Amino acid sequence: MKNLKIVTWNINSVRLRVEFIKKLNEDENPDIICLQECKAQEKDFPFDTIKSYGYEHIAYYGMKGYNGVAILSKTPLKDIRTMDWVGREDARHIIATTIDDIEIHNIYIPAGRDEPDYDANPSFAHKLDFLDEISDWFKKHQELADKKVLVCGDFNIAPLENDVWSHKQLLKVISHTPIEVEKLTNLYKSINFYDAVRCFYPETDKLYSWWSYRARDWAKSNRGRRLDHLWVTQGLKDNVKSAQILKDVRGWERPSDHAPVVVELEI
Repeated sequence: MKNLKIVTWNINSVRLRVEFIKKLNEDENPDIICLQECKAQEKDFPFDTIKSYGYEHIAYYGMKGYNGVAILSKTPLKDIRTMDWVGREDARHIIATTIDDIEIHNIYIPAGRDEPDYDANPSFAHKLDFLDEISDWFKKHQELADKKVLVCGDFNIAPLENDVWSHKQLLKVISHTPIEVEKLTNLYKSINFYDAVRCFYPETDKLYSWWSYRARDWAKSNRGRRLDHLWVTQGLKDNVKSAQILKDVRGWERPSDHAPVVVELEI
């Protein structure tokens, strides 16, 4: 048996914050880091720098200026592939399998912008359609439920009442609207996923992974949302040994507005 530490993190520009990966490695020593919102096309991604930190195996799907997902690993990755949804090649979903045969899906679900109206806001419609398509795909692949599959990323939805600082005030704010929660719940139930983070924190506890840049003192106001998630299938559920959100990273100089989420597996 060995421990495998996996991190998911919306880094909000990998080139701007590439040295944060080095610091995260020094502080936490994760085996695998899944990044979202890398904001770099492949030719601009800092492969050599990241490899020098010990992550010699990198799966990357990027585009210029926006989105972009990466899986960084200290051990080999296999069966690397990308998925596209709603007819767009917008670098939001990459898959790779570890040497321990864990299939990792790193997903960056669209944010949806500001107005929670399907007809008036094309970005919100894109988000909901994206969720429908990916949920349908998992439903059609029920064989994955009994395998070792891990799905993580910035899902841009805080589904539970205590995943936001005020359930009542955010019911009409994108990321916590009932329709978004319904769509994400459909994805969660598609192959009976298991929330690897919430199992260590009761639903009665407030739990956040994102704090807005707009707050003058984000830590003091603590108006956060849990937008970043890490789920596993029932086939991997018993391997989950610990989970935490690295809130202190949000306080680093020029940080991402997201904090890394860490799960440790015993394999």
